[in-house]
Amino acid sequence: MLELIIENWSTIAALMVTGVFAGLLAGLLGVGGGIVIVPVLYFLFQSFGVSAETAMVVATATSLATIIPTSLSSIKAHSKKGNVDSELLKAWWPFILFGVFAGSYLVTVVSGYWFTLLFGVIATLSALNMLFRTANSAIADSLPGKAGQSLMASIIGFFSSMVGIGGGTLSVPMLTACSYPAHRAVGTAAAIGLLISLPGALTMLILGQTPEDAPMGTFGLVNLPGLLCIVPLTVLFAPVGANIGSKLDSARLKKVFAIVLCITGVRMLAQLVM
Repeated sequence: MLELIIENWSTIAALMVTGVFAGLLAGLLGVGGGIVIVPVLYFLFQSFGVSAETAMVVATATSLATIIPTSLSSIKAHSKKGNVDSELLKAWWPFILFGVFAGSYLVTVVSGYWFTLLFGVIATLSALNMLFRTANSAIADSLPGKAGQSLMASIIGFFSSMVGIGGGTLSVPMLTACSYPAHRAVGTAAAIGLLISLPGALTMLILGQTPEDAPMGTFGLVNLPGLLCIVPLTVLFAPVGANIGSKLDSARLKKVFAIVLCITGVRMLAQLVM
């Protein structure tokens, strides 16, 4: 075991840095870990000789697996503040799961090229939303009816599972666009993240066929060393990031992150056509 660790120390160190980075940003800016972990793993795996297509699907599945424990702690924290909307979750969960199972199954059978394209688009649009959206930019006075909410929940589950992100990246802007309170949107998104990550990661673990060029320790599409290195450090450094963020200008930091995220999304898109 020790010999294996010594032989792969550079890989383990890089994965641990990913966990630290994701935890700090999650605490510092309140962004979901998946939006950080997926692109970092995508480029990291390629540096080890993994193809771009394989790197994307393994990064997606591994990211979803890392979200499971972090979403549990986040749900607990938001529940204490009364910011998890249980009534909304009761109405949405069947449609979220439908979207998750459909999206995660597609990851196991479709080329990673398309998910790289999708992540690049979502990351770029999320960055632009952070940069230019104002607090009063709601487009509706309330959430739509049952049919509209069912569609929203299905879309969140479907697209989030395909690119390895929790519910916050899509659900928070969609909810707040319908004049839903921002603090409740963030708290409820933590629970949505668990509904996405647990079944999504399990589907990719059980149904995913491990590619021949997958990184060492990949089962199905989930990279176990990545999971074990990232999760503890993400959980450990998220409170550190939150403490730092309380002393800094979070609005300015979020704009800096949005610019970096936009560059990352564009870079992923550019790699597809180069």
